Amino acid sequence: MVGSSEGRSRGRPAPKNVRGPDLDETDRLILRLLQADARMPNNALAARAGIAASTCHARIRSLQERGVIRGYHADVDPAAVGRGLQALIAIRLQAHARANLTRFEDYLAGLPAVEGIFFVTGDRDFLIHVAVPDSDTLRELVANNLSLRPEVAGTNTTVIFEYRRPVGPGS
Repeated sequence: MVGSSEGRSRGRPAPKNVRGPDLDETDRLILRLLQADARMPNNALAARAGIAASTCHARIRSLQERGVIRGYHADVDPAAVGRGLQALIAIRLQAHARANLTRFEDYLAGLPAVEGIFFVTGDRDFLIHVAVPDSDTLRELVANNLSLRPEVAGTNTTVIFEYRRPVGPGS
């Protein structure tokens, strides 16, 4: 099951509804169960939620259509695929470059080392999570792919010693 791209422009998620969609306790339970195990079969989800399988399927489809469920993915350990060094790189843009944030964000999304991109407040504009094979590759990424860009005013790199993804909400 892959989330729909409806409501997206240029591959980017649609703006978030600040109020959020109306979710009842059954929807919230389904979401918690899927966050813990996105591969759980529909009949098992339905049984755990106390609803019919057809009802569960319809609720999941509705959650996808409303953009609550954005997609499903495999959580691959970067170290297992030769990218064991992870870092967070804070990027500050030149003032003139802020008018074209989407183009720079698209550039970042195209870099193979990038795991996540965050547009943030404060003295930096972006925070990116990267995974690379070693410190030489990290240095090259910062020096040759980020710092040399005319829109970049500065970077700050923080190496991640350890990373743990929470299992779901409240864990």
